[in-house]
Amino acid sequence: MIKVYYDGICGYCSKEINHYRKISPANVFEWIDVAREPDAMIRYNITQAEALLFLHAVDCRDNIHVGSEAFAMIWKHLPKWWILGHLISLPIISFLSRRLYVWFAKRRFNGYRHCQLASNNFSKN
Repeated sequence: MIKVYYDGICGYCSKEINHYRKISPANVFEWIDVAREPDAMIRYNITQAEALLFLHAVDCRDNIHVGSEAFAMIWKHLPKWWILGHLISLPIISFLSRRLYVWFAKRRFNGYRHCQLASNNFSKN
């Protein structure tokens, strides 16, 4: 089972994840909303703020995939999306998609109050 850790409060994130949930095969994914489960990734030493910043996915071997690499893994297991998953895994496309994803994720993170609160709570500890 692939565990997907996403920001369920973010409109972009939840809309996309809800689409994937509808089209995904049964018993392939477990969807975990880190906005509502602050300690969901503590086992991996990942704070709620870090989990809110980037999409995370953990494969069946307990390997963590972050950002565009997490999307690639998810897409490879979805009908009709598997081609895109393999495409963005190609070296030059992977390089570009990682850069674009980081830029977008940081922009999104800085625009959401709940992300900032999680970030502030982390920096106080």
